[in-house]
Amino acid sequence: MTDYNDKLHGNSRPATYENARDLRKVQTRAEERLWQALRNEKVCNLKFRRQHAFDDYILDFYCHKMKLAVEVDGEVHNEPEVAAYDKIRTNNLNENGITVLRFTNEEVLKNINKVIKTIEEWYKKNNVQNT
Repeated sequence: MTDYNDKLHGNSRPATYENARDLRKVQTRAEERLWQALRNEKVCNLKFRRQHAFDDYILDFYCHKMKLAVEVDGEVHNEPEVAAYDKIRTNNLNENGITVLRFTNEEVLKNINKVIKTIEEWYKKNNVQNT
């Protein structure tokens, strides 16, 4: 179980856990909407965690079983500096074996069914138990 927990959070520092806890208290409308759709294993029976600490990052939603991070991005992510940071962050997560699916706030708020379908399709394509 220790190995599971070590890999669950990478090398997160206590401050990262605290920030994640604080972020869970102030979710955006889009994050809350997606959380309601993902929680309690509603999508492909996958357990998602919200505002999950991993290394120096906080993942909006994370499924450890599939090593899948789902990020909900507001308009600030269109700014060049933030987009560059997101690219580095995604590459670092990929190096740890974590896939990142990104959706905009607008996608989540206006077409949650499409967002869920994209996650389900990714799961069907990547679930090693189906092969």
